Amino acid sequence: MAAIQLEQLVKRYPNGHLAVETLDLEIRDGEFLVLVGPSGCGKSTTLRMIAGLEEATGGRILIDGVDVTPAAPAERDIAMVFQNYALYPHMSVRENMAFGLRMRHLPEAEIQRRVEEAAAILSVEDLLERRPREMSGGQRQRVALGRAIVRQPKAFLFDEPLSNLDAKLRVQMRTEIARLHRRLGTTMIYVTHDQVEAMTLGDRIVVMNQGRVQQVEAPMELYRRPANRFVAGFIGSPAMNALPGRLTGAGFLPTGGEDLLPLGAGLPAGDATLGLRPESLDIQEGLPTLAEVELDVVERMGHETLVYFRLFGQACVARLSPDQAVRPGQRVAMGLKSAGWHFFAGSGDQPRMNQEGR
Repeated sequence: MAAIQLEQLVKRYPNGHLAVETLDLEIRDGEFLVLVGPSGCGKSTTLRMIAGLEEATGGRILIDGVDVTPAAPAERDIAMVFQNYALYPHMSVRENMAFGLRMRHLPEAEIQRRVEEAAAILSVEDLLERRPREMSGGQRQRVALGRAIVRQPKAFLFDEPLSNLDAKLRVQMRTEIARLHRRLGTTMIYVTHDQVEAMTLGDRIVVMNQGRVQQVEAPMELYRRPANRFVAGFIGSPAMNALPGRLTGAGFLPTGGEDLLPLGAGLPAGDATLGLRPESLDIQEGLPTLAEVELDVVERMGHETLVYFRLFGQACVARLSPDQAVRPGQRVAMGLKSAGWHFFAGSGDQPRMNQEGR
């Protein structure tokens, strides 16, 4: 296991593009840390700098207190699992898993012991003599994990390893990776653009955007107390609804609305954005009504129903219980529950203000 520190890490490409900007981060020994964000946010570049596959333009990378910034990938004692499996097509599973160990000139008996142990952990013992083309995507990803496990590295790095799998396999492999971390206890850094993967796997999540860290927190703390509108909109599915407007000191007047909402009293007057989680909106009787709306789309998911509508001119979504009878075109009184709302300063991506629904 290893603790990893990133100090003022920078990556600027020769064309001037700044992919990662002065990133400071400490990954704890044995932690499962997830880097999440949209395409181009710098998460994979950060991972590749930790692996030594990308050269850092500035800053330092320390593994267990040792500066490895100038070190070659092979000298860092870490293993990386890629999106495309990166298996040798002409080798059997056994040979693929053993290849890196043979390059390190380990005794053959030790190599076979490690391969068989890893195969047992991942339940691929019956696949050891197959070639990659003879296996499914999920089986190939297990083999890629096994090839990393046999090295017994200080840390595992995962670069969107499940993105090539179908939805059912993604859930299955997500469970396998979580189980693997509990069993091995090794430091793991996992890159994904899928916030569901981030929320279910990570001890902590690093949310990135445009090369910068937006927030680092435990999953539920990110969900409950997002630092800004970007984090609020990225974490949570469906995403948080955002209503621009103005705080008056006595409440919030949404843009396009006529009545003052009794939210945000006591906050400084000025432009603000009200963030509403889909589950904080409902059409149950007895709730404070925000407005009467017309339902545009109704999606019945089995365990829940999602309804889409416009609220004060903004496209919004609410999460309802599956037994509520609603239909497209129906007009309903959209009410607000007592939790799941936040205020953000200004109309852009500004910090969260010091009041939110509980």
